Order: sequence, then C-alpha cells, then structure tokens
Amino acid sequence: MNTQLIGPNFIEERSQKAKELFLEGYNCCQSVLLAYHDIWDIDPLFAATIAAPLGGGMGRLREVCGACSGMFLVGGFICPANNPTDKVAKAQNYTLVQELAEDFRKQNGSIICRELLGLDHKQDTPTPSDRTESYYKKRPCAELVAIAASIVGKKIVEQMQH
Repeated sequence: MNTQLIGPNFIEERSQKAKELFLEGYNCCQSVLLAYHDIWDIDPLFAATIAAPLGGGMGRLREVCGACSGMFLVGGFICPANNPTDKVAKAQNYTLVQELAEDFRKQNGSIICRELLGLDHKQDTPTPSDRTESYYKKRPCAELVAIAASIVGKKIVEQMQH
C-alpha cells in the first residue's frame, strides 16, 4: 500500500473522485475501485476491466449494488486472502466485507441494487441506460458510489493506524 497518497483529506477526496468517475460514465463498481487503484498500484485499465461486470447490481441483474461490489474489491486489498489454505486471512477478509456491507446498509437501507433504486422488477435488459441529465436526476447511484468510497476509505485509514 502506498501510504504517501493518504493525506488529511484522503476520505473526502477519494469519495469525490469515485463520484466524478461515475459521472464520467464508469459504472458504480468501476468508480469505487478506480478511486483507489493508485493506493495499491493497480493498473487502471485492469481495474476497470475486472470491475465492469459488477455494475448494475452484477450485469444489470439488480442484485448486490455495484458500489458495494467495488467496496468489497478494495477490501480485498485492505485485507488480502490470497492463500487458499489461510483460513485466518479468509475469516478476516469476510469479516471486513460483512462490516463494509453493514455500514453501507445502515446508511442506505440495503445493499441490493433494485431496492436502492426502488425497482419493482428483478433484472433489466443488458443494454446500459443512456447517461442523460434525467438519468442522473432519478438515480441515487452517484451518491451511493461516494458513500461506498467513503466507507472503504475509512477502513484504509483504520488499517494504517494499527
């Protein structure tokens, strides 16, 4: 982790960056992951590629919110579990994911995309919606992305203090 990039306004800056990325056209998962890619020196093209399927509640299935998925991907770098036999690391990773999800749920009422959007159907067509002014006005996604980035940013700061 590149701790030199973590300054006094770190959380607010990363939260705003995630929101800006979403407004540029990245999906919710990409926006959160890309807001932190430089902390672990992750190639931004790789980050955008790996996060792309998780937007729209996983490919517009409207399941787990993409902003949460992005938060969980960042969490994988905060608390890595990359050794398949390390049960302690897996438990720590899953604990972090559950904490992130609970923080997001407390602030927003759910981690499920369709519930956050107030949709009455299970999934949408695979074709993304056009990003128009009315799209941004009727969807809370930009704010949800900022919230997710803030939540995971706090966990990064907490990790540094330990």
